[in-house]
Amino acid sequence: MRIQSDQLVSLGYGKYVRSDEVVAVEPITKGRGPGRRSLVWVRGVPEPLVASRAEGSIVDDLVTPAEEASRMRQQRSALRQIASGLNEVSPVMRRVLKEETGVDISGLIEEAEQVLG
Repeated sequence: MRIQSDQLVSLGYGKYVRSDEVVAVEPITKGRGPGRRSLVWVRGVPEPLVASRAEGSIVDDLVTPAEEASRMRQQRSALRQIASGLNEVSPVMRRVLKEETGVDISGLIEEAEQVLG
């Protein structure tokens, strides 16, 4: 993994840090309340910042180029909309589609939910 330099990384609730200033990211496991998902240590700041985002999301933003991160957000949004639309297909229509075409709508929705986390 290579940290992308000169990028702002969102910690949630309007907090941002420079990607190349982040020293460590740790999930909060005890005393975690609303808006408390991760601790982020930043160079020059004595105490960690409390982030409302999961550590995996923050690390993804640290190592992913800004253009690729933007494209990934757009793709996730499109996948969310597709899965939502597929959820509206009635059970009868799902069964017919599976029998006639082999397309398993329920399986596709499950896969989309796994990808989206």
